[in-house]
Amino acid sequence: MPHATEPPRYDPIVLVAQIRDWGQALGFDRVQIADIDLGDAEAGLLAWLEKGFHGSMDYMANHGLKRARPAELVPGTVRAIVARMPYLPIDTPPDWRDREQRRLMQPGEAVVSLYARGRDYHKVLRSRLQQLADRIADAIGPFGYRVFTDSAPVMEVALATRGGLGWRGKHTLLLDRDAGSMFFLGEILIDLPLPADPPSEPHCGTCTRCLDVCPTQAIVAPYVLDARRCISYLTIEHTGSIPEALRAPLGNRIYGCDDCQTVCPWNKFARCATLPDFDVRHALDSSTLLELFAWDADAFSRHLEGSPIRRIGHERWLRNLAVALGNALRSETDSAHAAAMRAALQARLTHPSPLVREHVQWALDQSPIT
Repeated sequence: MPHATEPPRYDPIVLVAQIRDWGQALGFDRVQIADIDLGDAEAGLLAWLEKGFHGSMDYMANHGLKRARPAELVPGTVRAIVARMPYLPIDTPPDWRDREQRRLMQPGEAVVSLYARGRDYHKVLRSRLQQLADRIADAIGPFGYRVFTDSAPVMEVALATRGGLGWRGKHTLLLDRDAGSMFFLGEILIDLPLPADPPSEPHCGTCTRCLDVCPTQAIVAPYVLDARRCISYLTIEHTGSIPEALRAPLGNRIYGCDDCQTVCPWNKFARCATLPDFDVRHALDSSTLLELFAWDADAFSRHLEGSPIRRIGHERWLRNLAVALGNALRSETDSAHAAAMRAALQARLTHPSPLVREHVQWALDQSPIT
């Protein structure tokens, strides 16, 4: 939005309190004001990019240090409103972490990352952040702002840390003592010099559970993620063939991975969403690999309308499922179930996509019975 030609008149303390109240009414569990000086994050960003840890996510490098300089990205910016929204479904049971870990031990189950089982968060957060900006404008008049939610070159975790929403955990995600890490982040870059909140202190201590549990050792050091090895990257961002050495560690994870979060002690304090948007759709918390692998392109688009999963397309959906089926075949002891999985895979051997055919053939090669 264009910046105001005249500075709006308002009481900064009163406005910040109103922004917090409006944010909570819109479904955000916490809203803070962040200073935009991210100079201390620049060296780490450059080192991460230099090592190629961003993989094929070229957009991570396209804007250079603008990611760490919000005022260059959106001229006139002096503060950021940083907000978080919990995404665990409203009816999530207290033992959800144990349940998620048990599903990983059932090879025939299809495991989708918790955040992706409901509506596409991009749409939900962007709409709510825009409503928050509209309420501010209604209260003080026109002002300069731009809304972001994982949609532009903004260092979200760095800004959220700066504003006191939490600290960067060793898995690189934002953590908070009162809410764990099971939430989405969003920002509004603003030209209002509101009083900034102090940063949070880190509380990971000597804990290394997230590093130890990562199936592909993608967390190469505390606070450093090699995305090229990360299951979330491989199943969502990566468009090509999944490296063979990393296929077995994927297990039955077909979209994303929550391992580093489910083992984190702070997530015993994770909060449930207040919005129904993140309730589970299409049984994505209990579907089997065979059920989802049976979807043709039309069924995929129909069932996943409004879901973030739809963006990867049917081809990569089948790629991911084929890998999971191959991993399941390697340990399947039920001969009838194994036969059903082989039959489903064989039916895809003539798929028009070379990518699908490659992963289907690999999956069939994992079967101890040919």
